[in-house]
Order: sequence, then structure tokens, then C-alpha cells
Amino acid sequence: MTAFDLLDTQRQVPAALVIGGGIAGIQAALDIADAGFQVYLVERSPSIGGRMSQLDKTFPTLDCSACILTPKMVDAGRHPNIQLLTYSEVTQVSGEAGRFHVQIKKKPRYVDVDKCSGCGLCAEACRLSGRVTSDFNAGMAKRAAIYVPFPQAVPLVYTVDPEACVFLTRGVCGKTFKCKDACTADAVNFDQKEEMLEVDVATIITATGFDVFDPTRRPELGYGQYPQVITTLEFERLASASGPTAGRISLNGNLPKKVVFIQCVGSRDANIGVPYCSRVCCMAVAKQAHLAHDRLPGAEITVFYIDIRAFGKGFEEFYDRVRAEGVLYRRGNPSEIIRRGDRLLVRAEDILLGENVEVEADLVVLAVGIGPRQDAESVAQMLHLTQDVDGFFQEDHPKMRIVESGVPGIYLAGCCQGPKDIPDTVSHAKAAASAAMILLARTEKEMVPAHAAD
Repeated sequence: MTAFDLLDTQRQVPAALVIGGGIAGIQAALDIADAGFQVYLVERSPSIGGRMSQLDKTFPTLDCSACILTPKMVDAGRHPNIQLLTYSEVTQVSGEAGRFHVQIKKKPRYVDVDKCSGCGLCAEACRLSGRVTSDFNAGMAKRAAIYVPFPQAVPLVYTVDPEACVFLTRGVCGKTFKCKDACTADAVNFDQKEEMLEVDVATIITATGFDVFDPTRRPELGYGQYPQVITTLEFERLASASGPTAGRISLNGNLPKKVVFIQCVGSRDANIGVPYCSRVCCMAVAKQAHLAHDRLPGAEITVFYIDIRAFGKGFEEFYDRVRAEGVLYRRGNPSEIIRRGDRLLVRAEDILLGENVEVEADLVVLAVGIGPRQDAESVAQMLHLTQDVDGFFQEDHPKMRIVESGVPGIYLAGCCQGPKDIPDTVSHAKAAASAAMILLARTEKEMVPAHAAD
């Protein structure tokens, strides 16, 4: 008997659906589940964790990101009131508040969840081990065709990448299946098929997160042309102990001596259709500049900025700390990056000095902004949500109803509604969960038979 069956024998409990397993979805699911309601937490990736799982430190306290996130991931995976549906997607929603009917597509992992122990023998034996680009590591490392996204994944179950696996793409994998033969638990199963689940819920929380800006839309900055130009997300993976370089900030084995950070790449730029501020970039760069200063002794670190927006608790103090460490902030928006010998040359106008400057760099980090997910429009159509001019999901009222979507019973949490840092995302998720629980409690009361209330 499952935890859900046990609850059903005691009383009728309405359920909630949370779409997205990042920090917003996890927090909302935990709050609702702790209140005694059932939750279906749907995540399209093989593991919950979202973007926060890719970060090394959090600002301004420099706490370990994994140390904060991993316990919450484990709690969500073990909670008796949460049914975790990873590697799954919501495909259809019908009904109304209190009575939503949801169809969920559960994609085949080609690995038996109940048998897999997460030992990794299958990945070691895979013919493509170390040859498939790792999305979790922002393309800066390789993995096998059968993989877990990261060591702390929840659930810790391997998944076969259907676009990389030789057998699934070509119908043949040599004379034997190396991954299957290596698995001592006999968990690898290429006969698995796609499943369709149907659930009834009273309320839905959308926590689908964000995508980062594509810096190739700013070709003058050289991303994709010069290997020394990377994004802040790629820098996070370099700085992370679980990243491809085990926390050593290096490119091709060399430690950079001159590092330049460029802010507002894909933010506050009406020319490319992104007029809004992404809110997290200023402090993310300050944090990364501090990490560079700490791990690259003697390196010259320069930050080009338009404005510094240090609005949160402790943000201004952290910004002052970074400058006191010797990080040079220059007000100006770089016009182009070119190569000069073995180094790059960043050309910009220093507005405060009123002169053009050229700064040499071994490494350039672009602070890419936050944007709506690529599938935001299709999700909006499925849930009948409205999108704002920037493509984020529109709240019902910008001051009074910031978690309500405008569709009764459907709530918004986190960056799907607009750019937010981690504290604001968690607060927004908790607010969405609170609003959803009002509807859940009302629905539960309506579900109690009249004779039971007497």
C-alpha cells in the first residue's frame, strides 16, 4: 500500500500538481505536502534540482548551493505526500479550479527505477562514455549515453539518452549491449515504452523556470568564436567542485591572469528585444569576481557595467567587499572583443573617465540575462495563461495578486513569472503554495460527505 492509498483510506484529500522541479517547484511541493495534501511534482529532466543545482555558491553569503538544495531535493523525493514524476511532461489539462484533469507523459528511461542502485557501472561500460556533451555542465564536459545529470540527482537513477544511444538511434550496439551486460542488477531495459498517466487535481502551480540569453545574438562579443569567451553559467561549472575541472578555474589547463566580466549581456538592450533588467546579473558577477580573485592569485579582474543594482539584503555590502578586494569596476558597455596574439582585447568606453579603453583578457565572462523558457508559449496555451510583453507568464495583478495567474486555480512560482534571485524565488514559491492551499482546503471541505460532518 502506498502513502497515497493510506491517505485515501483515512479521508479524501485533494491533490495539487506542481509543474517544474527547480527550487521553486520543490519548495511549493514541500509546503503543500507538509500541510497534508497530496502533490504530483512533474519534472521533464531525469532529476529535480533545476538551475540552482548547477551553481557553485550563492550570493551574498557564499553558501554552498548544493548544501542548501540537496536536503530539499531529498525531502521531496522521500516525502510520503509527494509523488515524484521525473523525466515526465504534462501534455494536456482540462477542467476548472477544484477539478482539473491532467494527462502526463512519462518518458522511458530504459532503466528500471526499482532495480537501479545508481552504481554507475553502466556508464563506465557505455561505448560512448566521455563522448556525449553534458547539458548539466553547460557543454563544458562529456558524459556517456547512459547517465545521471549530477552525483546528487534525485532520484539517483540512470537514464539512457535516446538521442545519443547508438542502439536507440541506429538499432545496433555492436555484438553486445555493454551497458546492459555491465549492470549487475539487470536494470537496463530497452523494451520500456512511453506511458500516459491521468490524474485529477484541485490546483496547479506552474514553476517552469527560465532559460538564459543566447550570447550569439551579440556576435561582436565573440561567443562561439573565441574559446576564451564563456557565459556566467559556464563559469559556475568551472568554479564548482563537481564541475569538469573540479573547481579549478582554467581553460585548456591554463590559469587566466587577466579576467574581464561583462554585465547586461541580454538585459536592458532594446535593440535585441530584451529591455528588462534580469536582476541577478550584478550580484552573480560580484560573486564570480570574488571567486576568481580567491582562486586566481594575482589575477587582474575587471568588470564592465552599466549600473550596479544591489537591491537585496547584504547585496551592497558584498559589492563593497568585492571592490575592496581589488576588483576593478569600469562603467561602460563594451562594443567589441577581438583577438590580439594569445589574448583577447575588450574595447569599451569608460563613461566615468570619458575615454575609450582597451583591456586585455585571458578569459571573458558574459553575464547573460534571464529569459522565458523556449516552451513557455506552448505551456501558456495548454494552461490558458497570458504572457507579458517579454514572454513571461502574466500575473493577475502586479501588486496585489502576484502569484495568481488570472486562471482560477492556477498559480505561478519563481522565474516563470519574471527574473528573480534564489531568495525571491523561494518566497514567491511559498506564497504560491499558500494561495493554492486555500483552494485545497476549500475543496477538501466540499469532498467530505454530509453524514461524515455530523
